[in-house]
This record gives sequence, C-alpha cells and structure tokens, in this order.
Amino acid sequence: MKVTAIVGSYRKGGVIDTSVDEILAAAEECGARVSKVRLTDARIEFCANCRTCTQLEGMGRGTCPIDDDMGKVLDEIGESDGLVLASPVNFGTVTAVMKRFLERLVCYAYWPWGKKIPKVRNKQQNKRAIIVTSSAAPAFLVRLQSGSTGLLKQAANLLGAKTVGVLAIGFAATREHPVMGDRTRLKARTLGRKLVDGTSGTLK
Repeated sequence: MKVTAIVGSYRKGGVIDTSVDEILAAAEECGARVSKVRLTDARIEFCANCRTCTQLEGMGRGTCPIDDDMGKVLDEIGESDGLVLASPVNFGTVTAVMKRFLERLVCYAYWPWGKKIPKVRNKQQNKRAIIVTSSAAPAFLVRLQSGSTGLLKQAANLLGAKTVGVLAIGFAATREHPVMGDRTRLKARTLGRKLVDGTSGTLK
C-alpha cells in the first residue's frame, strides 16, 4: 500500500506538518510506503479556466496544457491507495496554495462546451483519505463553521477516495510556534493506522 500526503501549510514543522508526519509514520509502521508533497515546494500554476482538460470523455483525468509539477503530483496520487489532504484554516477556508491545487482538479470532470454542469469522470472510491485541518478556533467550530473540511472531502472524492477520518486541530494560534500536544499526536497516529486498515472513523 502507498500513502501520499498533500500538505497546504506554509509552516514547515508546524502543527499541520507534524500531524501529517505522525499519520505517515503510523501508516509506515503498518507496512505502507509513504510520501509527502508540500505544495509550497511544488510549482503549481493557477488554473486558467480554459477547460481544455474537461473536453474529452473518458474515465481518466483530462490533460492540462499547463507545463508544471501538477501532472507529477497527480501521477503520484494515482499510484497511491491512501491520501492525506491537509491544510490550516486561513480566512475561513483552506490556504491559497491548497486552493490553487484544488482548482486544478477540474481535470477529473467531464464538462464539454454546451453542457450546463460538469460530471465527475470516475465515481469509484477505491482509495481512502484522511483530512487534516487546524484553526485558531476550537476544533468543533472548525468542523461546523469552516468550509475547509468540506472542500478537502470534495477533493478526496474527485481523486477517487473515501474519507475515513478527520483530524481537526483547534486553538492552533495560541503561541508563535505551536507545538502538537500528546492528544493530537495520539489521534494522528490512530488515523494513520485507520488509513491502512480501512477502519472508518472521525476524531474531533
């Protein structure tokens, strides 16, 4: 089994980054091969909304004319059985680098000119996904009021993954350099194991 994490945090070593590391470490201990893509390190351009990638029918993703790292990232996701999609909440939603990545996922839709709405190319969910998000607000408010969790779940669906767990980290801005607590570490490792064994569950 291969697990790939897509991280939309601006802070290396922050609570999102370290939580993802714990999830991947637990998954690796269960036998998975793991990798992590930091979106701040990848060259992913803005979607031009040309819809070239949506014109041809078929189960596979459409081809984007932009020459950047997005294709390589999506190839790695395509080879994976498990995904971790992680982003802190900035201004009520995911970070700008994560949003840029999400907009480029339009290639997984079939939307030829003349059709009013797009259609998901492949509705099979043969992968599993973990969603990780953090906020200055309490964790339960992150899940109730933030759009980030829903956006990341939609992205997982487009990528052919069923969300089997959510880690929402609250009060993440109480100090300049937040430190992941033992409780969050335990939850992250539990989710890493769930990602490999397929057990459904949501942790708050």
